[in-house]
Amino acid sequence: MSLPSTLRIPLALLLGLAGAHAAEPAAPPAPAVEWAVHDPARPRPVPVPPRPAEALAALSTPPADAVVLFAGDDLTAWRPSSWTVREGYIEVTPKGGSLVSRQSFGSCHLHLEWRAPTPVSGQGQKRGNSGVFLLGRYEIQVLDNHENTTYADGYAGAAYGQNPPRVDPCRPAGEWNTYDIFFRAPRFAADGTVTRRAAVTVLFNGVPVQTNFEFTGLSTHKKSPVYVAHPTVAPLHLQDHGDRVRFRNIWVVPLAD
Repeated sequence: MSLPSTLRIPLALLLGLAGAHAAEPAAPPAPAVEWAVHDPARPRPVPVPPRPAEALAALSTPPADAVVLFAGDDLTAWRPSSWTVREGYIEVTPKGGSLVSRQSFGSCHLHLEWRAPTPVSGQGQKRGNSGVFLLGRYEIQVLDNHENTTYADGYAGAAYGQNPPRVDPCRPAGEWNTYDIFFRAPRFAADGTVTRRAAVTVLFNGVPVQTNFEFTGLSTHKKSPVYVAHPTVAPLHLQDHGDRVRFRNIWVVPLAD
């Protein structure tokens, strides 16, 4: 796969995907956790300017080998849902449940764009909240963080409940944000032991906010994460958290594992 030069470095940092599957040793212990889950004392990411939308537009066109999940017109790539398609975007239907892709993915490059609702309503986690769940289990948070603080590991671009984004390049509600997520699926031994943890690199509005972060377990809320063996190929989930967040231009490039 040929990627623009701006994407090659984070991809190289993330993906050590080649290698034998057989007889792999157990993954080394995860680093000691310095902060409690959702610790209010944990330093919050500092706001920084996003890259200009015009500069990101050139990187937003799906390459020839991409699986296009939403190009602006219908939800045929997704399981039946009450989410709404309007004028080139999908909008969360509150209490409609998650939007789940028909196709399953493992290690991949996921591109999507999202927009928090206007008029602005709520504070903290109750403002423009959604999430992107790789394998349906590992969450990259979606949240309107423009002039809106919350716990550090719940910011937009966070590996939710585990690792805050390095900085906060979130645009104001009503403007489109861009995620490029490079995900490495975990591996498990026959006895369920994790032999390779899930890892992620995230470009948020063109700004690196996660670089080869290894998840310490499945994404949870207010609980310490742990690994439980699961399929390493599974559908993508977009979360219904009760806010009318919008999504557009969603595509996936599967990566060799």
